[in-house]
Amino acid sequence: MIPTEICERIAEDTDALVGPPINYGASDMHAGYEGITYLPYRTLATVVRDLAYSLAESGFTDIVFISGHLTNDWAAKVGANQASHDLPEEHYAYAFPYWDALSSDDMEDYLSFDAGWHANIGETAAVMAINEGLVDLSETPYDDPDMPEDIENPGALLDHLPIGKGAFYRVSDTGVWGDPSDATAELGEEYFETITHAVAELINTFQEVRDDIYVRDRPSRAQEQWE
Repeated sequence: MIPTEICERIAEDTDALVGPPINYGASDMHAGYEGITYLPYRTLATVVRDLAYSLAESGFTDIVFISGHLTNDWAAKVGANQASHDLPEEHYAYAFPYWDALSSDDMEDYLSFDAGWHANIGETAAVMAINEGLVDLSETPYDDPDMPEDIENPGALLDHLPIGKGAFYRVSDTGVWGDPSDATAELGEEYFETITHAVAELINTFQEVRDDIYVRDRPSRAQEQWE
């Protein structure tokens, strides 16, 4: 829901159309909680790759996949890279999670070891901004996994903690990492304003810089050596 909302909000600013979301993802890290369904990483990567192929075939030249789940991003980047490898050079596909566009200060407020990493105040507030009726704060649990306080690179550690089936289930009893109890729709709206500005700026800047520095007609060294 969150990435779809972001995409719809930035569509005009990025001169983009928004496709329907891929609702199943690489969520084996959550295996163990009730009702969890997931795709293998390879399957999701293939879905992303094939969607990029078909969009390029329809005439789209810039194809962007924005994720809101850590392990979805790993698969999406592989799929987008495979597509870009195979497509003509006037087409480009890439993927990133929306938080990659956020500054460290914004991350600290919404997604961090202090604010929590999952179903926390930031993500809960964002859902409330979309549809407040989906959240019952009286039922929100609080879970704060016991992490060492002297970790030098917490972001890198987080990239490895969820690896493996049921990894997050072993970290959190509830699926929550953080305290969502103070979330509000107003806070969620502030979060979306921060996210959408950052994501739109990242996409537009990437396209401008790429168009400025890419040499489209430069043959590869392997091609030069072959000739």
